[in-house]
Amino acid sequence: MVVNNVEGGFHQHGSLISAEQRSLFDILQPITDASHTRNRKRSPPDSACFPGTRLQVVENVNNWARSDVTTVSEPHVRWMHGYVGSGKSSISQEVCETSKREDRPVISFFFFRNAGDRSKIGRLPTTLASQMAAAIPQTEPFIREAVQRNPALLSPPGGGVSLQDRMRCLVYEPFKAVVQRKKSFVHESFKALVRRKKVVGVLTRGPFLMVLDGLDECDDKDEVQELIDGMLAFFNNNPLIPLRVFITSRVEEHIQSRLNVPAVRLDNLVDHCSDDDITTFLQILFEDGCRRNSVIRAYVRQHGEWPTQSDRRKLVKHIGGSFIFASAVFKFIMAMNTEANDPRTPMDRLPLALEMNPGLDGLYAQTLARSQHLPHFSDIISTITLLSAPLSTSAIAELLGIHIYEVVNVLVNLQAIIQVPGTDDIPVTLCHTSLRDFLTTQSRSGNFFAHPSHHVRLYLRFLECELQYLRQDPELFVRSSKQIPAVVGYAFRYLHNHSDGGLGCFKPSDYSSAVHLCRQALALQPGIPEWITVLATVYRDRASQIGSLMDIDKAISLHREALKLLPSPHPDRSLSLNNLGNALIDRHWLTGTMADLEEAVSVYREALNLQPSFHPFRSNSLDNLGGVLLDRHGCTGSTADLEEGISLLREALGLRTISSYKSLALTQQSR
Repeated sequence: MVVNNVEGGFHQHGSLISAEQRSLFDILQPITDASHTRNRKRSPPDSACFPGTRLQVVENVNNWARSDVTTVSEPHVRWMHGYVGSGKSSISQEVCETSKREDRPVISFFFFRNAGDRSKIGRLPTTLASQMAAAIPQTEPFIREAVQRNPALLSPPGGGVSLQDRMRCLVYEPFKAVVQRKKSFVHESFKALVRRKKVVGVLTRGPFLMVLDGLDECDDKDEVQELIDGMLAFFNNNPLIPLRVFITSRVEEHIQSRLNVPAVRLDNLVDHCSDDDITTFLQILFEDGCRRNSVIRAYVRQHGEWPTQSDRRKLVKHIGGSFIFASAVFKFIMAMNTEANDPRTPMDRLPLALEMNPGLDGLYAQTLARSQHLPHFSDIISTITLLSAPLSTSAIAELLGIHIYEVVNVLVNLQAIIQVPGTDDIPVTLCHTSLRDFLTTQSRSGNFFAHPSHHVRLYLRFLECELQYLRQDPELFVRSSKQIPAVVGYAFRYLHNHSDGGLGCFKPSDYSSAVHLCRQALALQPGIPEWITVLATVYRDRASQIGSLMDIDKAISLHREALKLLPSPHPDRSLSLNNLGNALIDRHWLTGTMADLEEAVSVYREALNLQPSFHPFRSNSLDNLGGVLLDRHGCTGSTADLEEGISLLREALGLRTISSYKSLALTQQSR
């Protein structure tokens, strides 16, 4: 017999030991560190409710779990969802612990991202079946019988037996067989079955409970949906089965689309985030911290209670219901995981934590420092900060030319301040906009500052990624039915934001690289107005930086070329007209040529005529035409231009355009 050591036990290959002689544990090969009984210090999440916290929400779940399925109109399945740090896993752990204390049978599986088989669904059926046999021994012969009938139930995921069939044969049907030994009892109530003594005594204390925690942490999205579909179908066919399933996860589409149905009870954990729980949580932490810290004890002897009740209330309000955030704030105040040479005391740090500026700055800096030493830290954080729309970990990795695991490695320590998704294709977001303010203000963020020059790198990398995909498929952007990669889709919408954000940081070599990339893209896909416009913008930006007439001439020529490819009524023609007008104005200011000013008036007027009152960019066109008419008035003294310019800027002001207000104010002052 060959024995291979794997996560969760040993795989045995060979036939020296018969199936009858082998233990069910050896046959099923469950994952041993996936349940609520795991060593949480070694197998995360290390989650548990603090004494005195989450009492009501845990009691609500326990009351549902205990309730008789035949007398209480409650769904068999309950889904609790919430954001990162809201305490989902802690509640799952406490619900399991309560079931154990009350001697009610419970089995569980705590999914966890990047934890081997615990981030997959393949071994879920065998793991749950093994736990069930231990909790309700009467199910073991039925599980053995199922395996004997169909050994493929133990095959690896994708080995020919669907997840639904494996759950049905290894978990649902064996449990049902114990509850109901004879088909004639199928329509009798649970209490009647107990009286007939056809159900094991342990079930008299309440239904069997299955807890699936962190379902969003499972990588197998399709199989997760298959699991839910099979579960709901089983309960639909067996409405009186004494089984409850408690599921927790973040809100992700593949889960929500299956669980947001009448057959499932929904719980939004945000509705249960009580300030009282945070108050109790902090009170326990501070009491323990004060006992261990001689500096705090000395302070209390001289000054009295610390923190004061007023400061505690402010702290609770500032935390806003997030237990992870509360823990991070506490660690910052108590100087946990900080540099040993930090001279500040906890009493010094408390006022900082109570203020958005610089209180959160210190907390942000403290949290970011946990990953600062890791490769690509600065690039990853700057990218997340400067993106105009969030990208997933896989897209960020592709953009930066690094591995996905390197992105995850940096972010995993930052979950108190960054929303780290459960899968590689879900966008990474900041927990609060104040973090972006911190990271984009150098005086506050110091070494963590997301420098505008990073916009330049992003701009070039987006162009490189687009070119790479074009080389693979030159018709990528031509066929409307083609699936556009996330990085490319982002670049189409937001590339100009990085061009604008990096103005003043582009070096001549950067502009040369951008020109070269655009030229290569146009060689692969000639006649595409988007690429022509990007190249024109590169030339115009370089001209504005170095004052090159040759570059502005090229920009104008390219904008004319793009405009020809967008005849009326093409929806992008008005934007192309405005682009040409902007370049003409640049050349007018560079050379003083009136012909450019006259043509700019003409193209701006056409652009405005193409944008009716409800058009989202009408205010920009009003600004452009109004401004250029005032410029022409300055050159010719035309009263008509002045009157029309003011009128257009007034209309733009009515659309609440800030730049219009400034232009109009300056014009009226000049009059």
